[in-house]
Amino acid sequence: MFTRFVSALAFTALAITAGPAAERPAGKITTVFDRPLPHVPGKSLRSVLVEYGPGAGSPAHTHAKSAFIYATVLEGSVRSSVNGSPEKVYNAGENWVEEPGAFHGVSANASDTQPARILAVFVVDTDDTELTRFIKK
Repeated sequence: MFTRFVSALAFTALAITAGPAAERPAGKITTVFDRPLPHVPGKSLRSVLVEYGPGAGSPAHTHAKSAFIYATVLEGSVRSSVNGSPEKVYNAGENWVEEPGAFHGVSANASDTQPARILAVFVVDTDDTELTRFIKK
């Protein structure tokens, strides 16, 4: 299972660099935690660190249909829009949630000169191997 997850994550990272937002630098995604929840059969807790260099961002995307996501900005400022909400800038220490099946239209560093980092924590079906699906234009 772990190998499938790592393969899916590698594909996701490649999709960031090859996606529709190729005109801006891509972000870097690193898995920092992946473990089944012992008292919630069929569910896992997965965490990823998303690092955006100056001006970097991700193409529009959705996540696994089972994924409930809590994201917090660790460093810098991040522009985000979920489910067509107005774009908002989140600064270090601020957070948001994404409900299962949410559409993440904007996820990008709000600065062209400073880096930004996000920790995204997923509660997801253990069998879900693709955490992120990028939308092609």
